[in-house]
Amino acid sequence: MTTSTVILIILILFILVAFMSTFKVVPQRSVYIVERLGKYSRSLDAGFHILIPFIDKIAYKQNLKEQAIDVASQICITKDNIAVEVDGILYLQVIDPQKASYGIDNYRFAVIQISQTTMRSIIGKMELDKTFEERETVNGGIVEAVDKASDSWGIKVSRYEVKNISPPQSIKDAMEKQMRAEREKRALIAESEGDKQAKINRAEGDKQEMIARSEGEKQRKINEASGTASEIEMIARATAVGIREIAKSINEEGGMNAVNLRIAEQYLGEFGKLAKTNNTMIVPADLSDIAGVISSITSVLNKSKVEPPLLKK
Repeated sequence: MTTSTVILIILILFILVAFMSTFKVVPQRSVYIVERLGKYSRSLDAGFHILIPFIDKIAYKQNLKEQAIDVASQICITKDNIAVEVDGILYLQVIDPQKASYGIDNYRFAVIQISQTTMRSIIGKMELDKTFEERETVNGGIVEAVDKASDSWGIKVSRYEVKNISPPQSIKDAMEKQMRAEREKRALIAESEGDKQAKINRAEGDKQEMIARSEGEKQRKINEASGTASEIEMIARATAVGIREIAKSINEEGGMNAVNLRIAEQYLGEFGKLAKTNNTMIVPADLSDIAGVISSITSVLNKSKVEPPLLKK
């Protein structure tokens, strides 16, 4: 291969490279910064563009999408002198590609540094317990600080999120003991409340049982009294009917003779019982007394021809 051939090949390759570098396609949500002879010329939006070879150059390529930047963990000292390890994630977006290219050398590194220094400052003003409770305060403070500093860089910080807050192991053990004690306390309180409620329920049940028993006993006595009253009334009515029937029988023909005979029989029967219960036989001094007793009872019955008022209905 001759020298002229080599030079021709090199020339063709040079022209091909120059021709290829003339055409640029910018992807969606991206901006290319073009410099002409080392000076800012224009910004290329998404689409097809033609550059002047060897004069125009793509100096920077900026991504307009929202970016998530991981902020490495660091040691922060709290207000109560506890060293905690804190990390987070920062969300930002390029708003002005020209400022992002020429306003700062590396905006990603810059926002990470500002986030870490601001985090140390905010955590240093809080006690350890507050750092867990007030994450929103930490997030808001970092966003405000970084957004204010990056305004001249064409950067907009949307939010910051604290991922982990890790105290030393000794503090973790102490916190675990405290949480365990708190859980045991709540369990004891719940158990005592349950026992209290159970006693109240049992007392209420005993009360209701006693009331029910007393009501039952009351009703039983009322029923017994009502039954007894009814029984007495029925007996009284039956006795009155019997007496009326006896009086009616006495007033009929031959009734007095039957009464006399019945009285004599009962007199002799009772007299015989009395004699059986003693070793000594008792005999009336005058047997005519029996006839006298019968005569007295008969005279009383003769005087009671009219039915007594208490036996009338």
